[in-house]
Amino acid sequence: MSWRIRLTRVFLWVSVLAWGIGVGAKLYDLRVVAGAWSAAPPESLTLLPYGPRFPVDPGKFFIPTSLSTLVAAFGALISGWKTPFRYRIWLWSSAVLILAVWVFTVVVFWPSNAALFAAATWATSEAKGNTELIRLTHRWVTYDWWRVAMMAAGFVSAVRAISIPVPTSTASRSSA
Repeated sequence: MSWRIRLTRVFLWVSVLAWGIGVGAKLYDLRVVAGAWSAAPPESLTLLPYGPRFPVDPGKFFIPTSLSTLVAAFGALISGWKTPFRYRIWLWSSAVLILAVWVFTVVVFWPSNAALFAAATWATSEAKGNTELIRLTHRWVTYDWWRVAMMAAGFVSAVRAISIPVPTSTASRSSA
């Protein structure tokens, strides 16, 4: 087994583990944590993470986990670059999906989070109307399910890639 294939396998193992941890944690976060703060807005918004009533910063968990996934997925793609396309598509899928999760988080969730945190901090009537807060909360939860779906697809891609032997391309066989 060449060093490139070994490296690809190492990156895939890290990717699978990081994806699995991230998907499981995100499901828990969505069902339990978001389930609490989104239960009856605007009153339930006081349970939002990062506030005075929530002493743990979820970002201290999700940022390193998703960064590990990003590095491992792209590491597997780069080290597995010379594999046949039918295999490399799984590497591409995992890498593109974690990148999409990051972009989706920054573009969609960060502005929504800011609005929701402001509403939780201030008197509701000062921040936004109740109808708007309820709509924003429901949209956040819906989009978070989309994010979970992207993460699950990334996890499946990494699992698929690690579940089959890494094929070598005919070009790399003839040059060896």
